[in-house]
Amino acid sequence: MKIDKSLQPVSIVSVNDGKRRADITPNPNTSQENSVHLSPNATKLQTIHSTTVSGSNVNTARIMEIKQAISEGNFQINPEAVADRLLETVKELIQSKKGAA
Repeated sequence: MKIDKSLQPVSIVSVNDGKRRADITPNPNTSQENSVHLSPNATKLQTIHSTTVSGSNVNTARIMEIKQAISEGNFQINPEAVADRLLETVKELIQSKKGAA
């Protein structure tokens, strides 16, 4: 592949060659509305984000207990409880997929 030498180097292009966004003034004669429409999924993501930010789903004290138990080597895993909760999560996901369809 041959390199084309007819292109200008970037250093030759002036900053003032194009208009900056701040320099562009809106035309008062246009009747376009500035509005944003969110999909239902975007709305759900906003709800999840606000719930997560508020911390209602996070038990900080419990997290610290688990971290300490892991660092001390005392943390016990209950495989039955893990399996049960995993199955519950899968069931919830299946139900949410059926409800969305």
